[in-house]
Amino acid sequence: MKPPHLSTTASAKKAPGLRQTMSDLHIWTGLLVGWLLYAMFLTGTVAYFRDEMSQWMRPELPAQQQVPDAAEVAQRLTGTLAQLAPASPQWSFSLPDERNNVANAFWRNPDIPGRRGFERATFDPSTGQKLSARETTGGDFFYRFHFNFHYMPVLWGRWLAGLCAMFMLVAIISGVITHKKIFVDFFTFRWGKGQRSWLDAHNALSVFGLPFHLMITYSGLVTLMLLYMPWGSDAVFKTPLERQALTAEMNSFVPAGKPRGEKAELAPVAGMVRQAQERWGRDNIGRVAINNPGDAAARVVLVRGDLQRASVSPQYVVFDGVSGKLLQVKDNVGPTAETRGVVYALHLGRFADTTVRWLYFLVSLAGTAMVGTGLVLWTVKRRARLPDPERPHFGFRLVERLNIAGIAGLSIAMTAFLWANRLLPTGMARRGEWEIHLFFIAWALALAHALLRPAKRAWLEQLWLAAALLVLLPVLNALATGRGLFASLAAADWLYAGFDLTLLALGGLHTVLAIRAARHRPRAARPAGRPAVPAAGDGT
Repeated sequence: MKPPHLSTTASAKKAPGLRQTMSDLHIWTGLLVGWLLYAMFLTGTVAYFRDEMSQWMRPELPAQQQVPDAAEVAQRLTGTLAQLAPASPQWSFSLPDERNNVANAFWRNPDIPGRRGFERATFDPSTGQKLSARETTGGDFFYRFHFNFHYMPVLWGRWLAGLCAMFMLVAIISGVITHKKIFVDFFTFRWGKGQRSWLDAHNALSVFGLPFHLMITYSGLVTLMLLYMPWGSDAVFKTPLERQALTAEMNSFVPAGKPRGEKAELAPVAGMVRQAQERWGRDNIGRVAINNPGDAAARVVLVRGDLQRASVSPQYVVFDGVSGKLLQVKDNVGPTAETRGVVYALHLGRFADTTVRWLYFLVSLAGTAMVGTGLVLWTVKRRARLPDPERPHFGFRLVERLNIAGIAGLSIAMTAFLWANRLLPTGMARRGEWEIHLFFIAWALALAHALLRPAKRAWLEQLWLAAALLVLLPVLNALATGRGLFASLAAADWLYAGFDLTLLALGGLHTVLAIRAARHRPRAARPAGRPAVPAAGDGT
């Protein structure tokens, strides 16, 4: 007979090891915020081309053949704003570049109190005249939704985005610890093997962009570090003047200062811009701000653009608006602020040329698929363990339906946003807001559809609908604007042609997913007494 202590030891459950603990952590941190992470990844992915999307969503604006000279554009816009807003204490406008074919300006209207005192307009850089184009938020909607979630109060949205990013960072690190053969698994893919195929796809997508995923997640937290962890800066920068210095170190905003009350004519801005061009390059002036125009205390601030510099740390020059004399040059910041600027720039990718931007897009799209396959894998893996896979419990059904609406439904909602841009009347009041409303309405309908239909049918119907909307959108664009794919190719309008081709490619991807989902057959339930084997769920 065995001693009692040996019998007790043998019967006791073995404590989970490090890899099993990390596996549980990886699963639950990924699941709890997985749907928000998927939405953040996908909207952030398309935001790498937000400027191009904004051009596509305003077809009334002409295609840009070459970037106009910034000095000439700045001089034209200064004259236009002098007539349009002569009483404004501040004008600010962006200049066109290789990704933007217009100049966007805003100014303060002293007759309107509060934040609504700002007015804005879009101008033709070749004439300096105000353009009449449809109201739309363009690609900026996806960019801001990526970290604000739109309807949520701004601070709440950013706190929620930070929480999701922290969960993502934990999921990445725990995933690396869990998969000891992760790099071997990268070269292994077993097609049509149910749960095993989903795991292989998840591993391959994770390893493919692992350095990028770590960088984009960590840098996303750094961009808002003073919101999430303000105690260090609060301890060092205590007085209002010290905090103002901190803000100036990280931003290119120059306070307008008080006007003297003496009228004075503004010196030619073109000459100031040419001095900045000698310093930064012809097409690298990002923004012009004119404080107290028409006053003896006028100041002209020229801010450097992000072209070919992997940092968003502020660089600007300040001129006396009356004499045109150079007053201040800010070419660098401290090491801490510069580190933040580099990390922030890596996250935004604004420094990237077209090739690098496409690499950002593709690797970020792989990250989106990584999150999506992880969510689907959770249901596929657990369906095989259910006592009755045809009648799953409420928690499983909820996750399964959220997967459908969060993955396929989001594709429908994002494409509906683009359809709304072409279908809503151009003169409609609050038109830009209604584009966004229709995005959320379409997403809500996708969720309702997922809750009401059997899971596999819901996957199929939503994937096919998303594919149809994507493939037919270039057709709608051709009918509504006359700038369809063939016309764009003939006119060498590569922005419109590239956008339509991308829509067709994404429609083809959704078609492949729908076909694979239709062909999938879940394995038969195992007989009682037989050991469990991996079984596929009835998802995609």
